[in-house]
Amino acid sequence: MSQGRKFIRFLLVGVLNTAFGFAVYAALIYARVPVWLALIGGNVAGICFNFLTTGHFVFLDASLVRLPRFAGAYLLCYAVNYVAIRMLIHMGLGSIVAQALISPCMAVLSFLLMSKYVFSTSRMSDVSAEQSEKP
Repeated sequence: MSQGRKFIRFLLVGVLNTAFGFAVYAALIYARVPVWLALIGGNVAGICFNFLTTGHFVFLDASLVRLPRFAGAYLLCYAVNYVAIRMLIHMGLGSIVAQALISPCMAVLSFLLMSKYVFSTSRMSDVSAEQSEKP
């Protein structure tokens, strides 16, 4: 599948994934959970849900061997998201509006990480070679 088609699928699945993560985040904010914990909750729920949808529908591979890299990519996204949201909150925006503004940028960052680091076929060749060398 071409990168263009993957990106279009990623955007379509991303709408679902973003809505899911945003809904979890918003529910936690409305439950008066601190922003940092709401982001963690949204990301943990998102990792589970998004691994299945992104792996299966976008990259056509939801093999569990990819899960550690997937979680690592989400950890990086969480850190970038948290710094950005704190900056926007400091500028006077509410936490939900700030997250709504950040979400498109996070989707682009996520696609780049997923396509180049998590679901890259050359990366999986490296992992397979490392695993076959183990006694």
